[in-house]
Amino acid sequence: MEFKQEFIEKLTNAKRIVFFTGAGISVESGISTFRGKDGIWNKLKPEELANFNAFLKNPDMVWEWYQHRRQIIHEAKPNPGHIAIAEFQNYFEDVTVVTQNIDNLHRRAGSKKIFELHGNIERNYCIDCGTFYNSPDLDISKGVPKCKNCGGLIRPDVVWFGEMLPQDEYNSGEKAAESSDICFVVGTSAVVYPAVYIPMTAKQSGAYLVEINIDTTEFSRYADYSILGEAGKILPLILEEIKKIRKG
Repeated sequence: MEFKQEFIEKLTNAKRIVFFTGAGISVESGISTFRGKDGIWNKLKPEELANFNAFLKNPDMVWEWYQHRRQIIHEAKPNPGHIAIAEFQNYFEDVTVVTQNIDNLHRRAGSKKIFELHGNIERNYCIDCGTFYNSPDLDISKGVPKCKNCGGLIRPDVVWFGEMLPQDEYNSGEKAAESSDICFVVGTSAVVYPAVYIPMTAKQSGAYLVEINIDTTEFSRYADYSILGEAGKILPLILEEIKKIRKG
């Protein structure tokens, strides 16, 4: 694949990189189909499960649904796109990942500076006292686990419908976007608010906006450069260009 010369020049001079990622990059790891064709979850809509009222009404069912998702995510592996993003850290002064995904694959791939806008399915917390628990540390043999400190229900540390994004994660992602030289928008149509303000902030602050997606999106009109294809194929190719630049 031959990249635009303008893009190559931007890569040559860039010091600070932001990756804004969405579900598309994790589809390549097999995470999109968390409900099997014949699974019981086909009869239920995610929005009917992924909200606080549903959890209070039927905590065991919601917990079971998330355990099913955790199992699929646990078996998934970071793909070449995740790995390439992590390798960018070897060639730039600062590389930040701002992700809408909850699957922890960026961290497992080796990325160090990550801001998770929608939480992380491998973390959990008590709805009463706020104590955090990692999933492997919980006893799930009797349905939804209870807090060891206060006995409250423990829920997944993910953002449900109707809930605010974690402000510390969002603000840190926005700050990274403001100072970035290149912002890659990977595997997302970037139409979910307020998350979409992250790449828009980068562009308004002067960053070069690169979209990597299998199809054009509503966000394509804002991109300085749109590259169509799978992130797992395109990002390693970009990384090879970076290596050539560094050697040159």
